[in-house]
Amino acid sequence: MCRNIKPLFNFEPPASEAEIRDAALQFVRKISGSTRPSKRNEAAFERGVETIAAAAAELLRSLETSQPPRNREEEAAKARARTIIRFA
Repeated sequence: MCRNIKPLFNFEPPASEAEIRDAALQFVRKISGSTRPSKRNEAAFERGVETIAAAAAELLRSLETSQPPRNREEEAAKARARTIIRFA
């Protein structure tokens, strides 16, 4: 599950709230061991996602770098090239 979490820092345009929430959701799914919580645990699961998303957003706002922002399309093309080599 966590293989779907992608780096979100130092991109132009910056990571959206939806991307941050998706990463938080994947993280909570991984540590809870379930993709969908039971009705009994649904509130705790959602609270965990929201808390982690807020912490991740704060982290991304606080980080600094001297590197120029990366281009999402270029990074995606590099990832596709690595996949082709890996599974060829």
